[in-house]
This record gives sequence, C-alpha cells and structure tokens, in this order.
Amino acid sequence: MAVSGLLSAIFLLFFQARSKMTLGYKEKDFFTACPPCYCGKGGPQIRYPFRLEFSPSYCGARGLVLSCWGNETLLSLPDLGSRKVIAIDYRMESITIKLGEPWSDCQVQNFSSTSLTTPVYTPPPTASLVNCSKAWNDGEYDGKRPISCLSSADHFVYLAYIGMSLDELPLDCVVVSTNLVLPGWGDVQMGEVMLRWNSPEIGSTCAGCELSGGRCKFDWTINQTSCSFPEQPGADSSNVNLIIGTSVGALVVLVSVACILVYVFRNYGKEKQVRLKVEKFLATYKATKPTRYSFAHVKKMTRHFKHKLGQGGFGTVYKGELPNGIPVAVKMLMKSKGEGQDFINEVATVGRIHHANVVRLLGFCSEGTWRALIYEFMPNESLEKYIFCKRNKTDHQPLDVKKLEEIAIGIAQGIEYLHQGCNQRILHFDIKPHNILLDHDFNPKIADFGLAKLCSRDQSIITMTAARETMGYIAPEIYCRNFGAVSYKSDVYSFGMLVLEMVGGRKNVDPEIEKTSEIYFPEWVYGRIVQGHNLRLVMQRNGAEEDIVKKLAIVALWCIQWNPMDRPSMTRVVHMLMGNLENLEIPPTPFVSSTG
Repeated sequence: MAVSGLLSAIFLLFFQARSKMTLGYKEKDFFTACPPCYCGKGGPQIRYPFRLEFSPSYCGARGLVLSCWGNETLLSLPDLGSRKVIAIDYRMESITIKLGEPWSDCQVQNFSSTSLTTPVYTPPPTASLVNCSKAWNDGEYDGKRPISCLSSADHFVYLAYIGMSLDELPLDCVVVSTNLVLPGWGDVQMGEVMLRWNSPEIGSTCAGCELSGGRCKFDWTINQTSCSFPEQPGADSSNVNLIIGTSVGALVVLVSVACILVYVFRNYGKEKQVRLKVEKFLATYKATKPTRYSFAHVKKMTRHFKHKLGQGGFGTVYKGELPNGIPVAVKMLMKSKGEGQDFINEVATVGRIHHANVVRLLGFCSEGTWRALIYEFMPNESLEKYIFCKRNKTDHQPLDVKKLEEIAIGIAQGIEYLHQGCNQRILHFDIKPHNILLDHDFNPKIADFGLAKLCSRDQSIITMTAARETMGYIAPEIYCRNFGAVSYKSDVYSFGMLVLEMVGGRKNVDPEIEKTSEIYFPEWVYGRIVQGHNLRLVMQRNGAEEDIVKKLAIVALWCIQWNPMDRPSMTRVVHMLMGNLENLEIPPTPFVSSTG
C-alpha cells in the first residue's frame, strides 16, 4: 500500500469513527437490548447467536433458541424434545446436552434409529455396530464385551467406537451400521452428547469473532451478523468525547491500529494459504487410515490437555485416550509451523507405514489453525532419558549393553525400512535420541517425521533449501555441499552419531569433560580402537560386553565417514550389527583433522 493511500485510509477511518460517536452511534444498543443472561446460577451463559424464547428475534440467529425451566437451560430437539443444556462453547460452536438416562450399551437400539441432526445442529459420529459369528478374544479388541441385548449364542454384536480400525476386524465380523451418535464419548459424563451448530445466517463469523476475543452481534445498520468489542459497563461517555477532541492522540492510535491491521491481514492471508495447502493434501490423501478427528474430539481425548508429556520446537505433546480405552500421545503442532509442511510430512509418511520400529500414527486433526497428530503411546518415553540419565541425574536407570545392542539393531531396521521397504524412499533427516521412543518392552520406534522427504527408490540425490536438523547429528554435506550430495546416506550419518552417544552415555561434544582429548567423543573412540585399547566405558562389566560396545562403536564410525560414498547403506549396517566383531574392519579416519 502506498504511503498516500495509507494516510488517506487512516484519515477516513478517523473521521468515520468521530462522526459515528458524535452522532450517537448505536454500537452499544444491541448489547443493551440483548445482554448475556443465565437461567440459573452456574448455568451456561446465553448470548448471541443464542437467545431465550421470549427475547426479541434479533437477539439470536434463526433456530438457536433456548428456554428456561426453573434454573435449568433447555434445548428443544425434534426427536428428543427438551433436553438440559450442560455447556456452550462459543469459540468451538458446540453445545453439550443431557440425554437423560445414564448410558448403557443396550440403549444403542434406541439411538440407532434416532437422528440428532437438524438443519442447525450436527452431532459427531462416534461408533459403528459390528456383528461377529464368534466373540473377540485377541489383539486390540481383547476384553471388549458384546452387547447382551443384541447378541445371542451364535452371533455377537459389538460397538466399535471411533479410533477402532474397522478394516482390521476379524474375518468373521461385518459392519451392520455406521456413524451412530452415542453419548458417553471421551471424558463427557455418561448420558451427555455434544452437538455442533451451523447457522447459514452467521456462517463462520461468530467462531472467528469469539476466537479473536470479540463478541458476536446483530448489526441493524447492515442487517447482518458482525463482530464487535463492546464497551465495559460504567464507561464514562465524557472520556469518549475527550478522546475524540484529542485529535493528535486519536490519530496516533489509528496509525497504530492501521499497522496492526496490516500485520493481521498479512498473517491471516498466510495462514489461509497454509490451511488451503493442508486441505488440498488431505483431499488427495486416499488412505483410509489414520482417522481424522475434530478439534473438539482432540480436547476430549486429552481431557482438555490436562496431562503434558513434553514440549519442543514443533509444539506440545499431551497424553490422551481413544474411546475404546487405548492410550495415545497427541502432538499439537505450533500454528503455521513450517507452513503446514511438517503436518503434511507426518501424515504422508507415518500414516502409511506399519513397521515394528516406526511409531504408528492413529489419527490426526486439521481444523482451522489447529493441527494435531495422534500416535500410539510409548510408556518408556524417549531414548535420551536413558542414555544421558547419569549426567542429567534423572530417575531413569541406564540400559545394559545387551539391551543397547537390541535398540541399535531395531533403530537400524526401522531406518532400513524407510529407505528400502516403502514404495517411495523416506528420508527422515532428524535421527537423534529424542526422536527414538521406547515401548513397554523398550523396543525402539522412530518418531517425528516433520523434516522427512519422500523420493523415488532409484533417486540417490535430493535438493534441500536449508539445514533444519539438530546440530550434532547433521551430516556435513547438508550444510556444506563440498562434502558431497544430500541423500539417504545423511540418515546413516545421524544414526552413527546416535549410536556413539548410546555407547558413551554422553553427548558426542561435551565441553564439561576435563580431558581436552576426550571432549569430541567420536575422535577419542576412534583413537582407542585404532591403538587396540579397551574403551574403558562405565557400562561395561565383562569381556562379552566389551565386544558388543566395540562392535557398536566400529559400526558407528563407519556411518559417520565424512564422504557419503564411504558410508554403508542401512541394509549393510543391519548386517554388521547382527554379525560378529571379528568380521568387522576398522574404518578409515572419519575426521578431517585426524592424521590416523
């Protein structure tokens, strides 16, 4: 925008605002005529787009009418009659109602033929009805009991809530009804259900207004819904006249507002492009799994983000639970992080992977600016908690040498699968202890594919615009092309640095080490191995463990060769890790500064 145009717009806004306030602009009249109200103490606040049945029609949108019965707030639905309103979320445009009786599975026959959907309200589908010729007794459905009133001796009827994988049902099961709307979802009390409202009169105006901290209202001057920031009660009108009279001060305020608006609209346009990019990807994403959830569902499964597991540059991870009781980890991505590319990368890669050493993506959410990834829950957290536990003085016990070997092999097999086992080669580009999660048996699973790139299996070189990996694990060719081309061998380098930290129980670069010769751990390890010395690591207890540690160190040193051509493939790495120490050759020096 040109400077003259911006100044003209500022003066126009100034004189419009001055004339409106001078002529007694009726901005506050709506909130005077239609103030927020309650049916009873502790009940939900009733305000636009809702109204009470005896309020003026302009106080609410068509169809969004509530009534009071004593201290209770009631919503009337065609099939169910009047139901008690428990809560109203104006930001998420949702209303929670009480269905009455405590919920039990046998009531499914009552709700399977009852529609809660109206021209205004839409409930989220929560379950499917499954008929099987025999009882479930294995896998993730173990312990699920059939619905007694619908089952018999030769067939068993189950509820499969959202989150269950219907395509992995036993062969003797068929889906007889889908998209049932049932109460008792997530942590909502039994007998309650949440509905989303959508009025053609207001569109998305009110949700965006509420999220920005404003209040939705009906504007008589333009005869439509608009957003406003009403005056606080008791404001002295003389203060308004004083502000209007102080032209210079008002002009400064308007200039500031104009700058803020330019910033907001610029960021809004950027965020809109990100949303369109993500939705375009999801529209072309043909996989039936993982499940897509609404943000309201994500809030419920995490109990409104009650249990925080960790936080990083990508966002925050919370513990949650699917409707069938399976624990999950919910990663809430930061808004506009990576212009939506991190989210797309994870869904496009992990969403189609099923491997014992790659974390499983069970679902995702993309709603407005909110994006979340829902993973299987790893009870033993990340590998870094165990390999650095002594130095960081944590409560975790260090892992023994044999278990470290098993973990190294598992990670290598997972990376090998990413490089060779998929239709497209997946390059992770962020292999580090923090991104290796451990299940209940301490089996490793590779996580966090936000930096991943896909390429054809015969493509050996890829293009990267910038290095975003974690320092200490970045292959040299990523930040300096003189070392070679970026390829799948970059993951091999990161794996080698990871294994060296596993065997050393410390960071590869540690300024706190007293001996300067041991500050860069990989170079110290290489010197000990070339000279035939014992590595003298604290974790070793006997000769057999010394051989395992030495084998891990030699394989790692092969992986961190500065020239990518000298590094082995992950298939070769797996063979070396599963083989004997005697079959391994000492690698050439991987350090530019070393003389051998």
